Amino acid sequence: MFPIGDEDNGSGGGPAIVTISLIVLNVLAFFLELGQGSEGALQSFITAWGVVPREYSVGQDLPPLIPLPFWATLITSMFLHGGWMHLGGNMLYLWIFGDNIERAMGSARFLVFYMICGIVAGLAHIAFAGGSTIPSVGASGAISGVLGGYLLMFPNNRVRVLTRGGVASVPAIVVLGFWIVIQLISQAGSIAQTSEGGGVAYMAHIGGFVAGLVLVKLFAAGRRPSMA
Repeated sequence: MFPIGDEDNGSGGGPAIVTISLIVLNVLAFFLELGQGSEGALQSFITAWGVVPREYSVGQDLPPLIPLPFWATLITSMFLHGGWMHLGGNMLYLWIFGDNIERAMGSARFLVFYMICGIVAGLAHIAFAGGSTIPSVGASGAISGVLGGYLLMFPNNRVRVLTRGGVASVPAIVVLGFWIVIQLISQAGSIAQTSEGGGVAYMAHIGGFVAGLVLVKLFAAGRRPSMA
């Protein structure tokens, strides 16, 4: 099941400014990556600004250095991506699910919520792969927090998904429940592999999702969105 849209939950409000702004910033950051020129320069850029778990284990920045403390990569890594598909998939999920959560919380709270979920996701990855020198990048962890929040607040919202039979309308609890089960299974499968391996940082997805579940009601407190 691949989500392509969701129904209006009736929460009203104007444009989801923070959601749109985050998408724009991610796209601009990706063009900055493309502007690095050679493959070597791009790899150095990703390594410098992505989360390298080993840096957190030893407590210091590893070359190539950045003009910020190494822990700043927990934030900068959220805006970098490994390719067009990585960027496109993440931004589609943010576009579909982010606006409802932003309107439920308010833009300022949503931005803080998003960033905290991304930081928790990065820390979860670091905890699992502490010896790895492979950089981790992407908005997936923060967006996973948005998915966790959406699941808790709008479980009955209808989500349009692509299936082998065409487009279907499925409750969010089914779509997002299926998504987190896949992450858990994938993480369990990766435990048998070395933490030095590359690929998808499933633990970051899980960490971000759990953070979203835990924090969403706190950040939406005092507001009364219309539940689907």
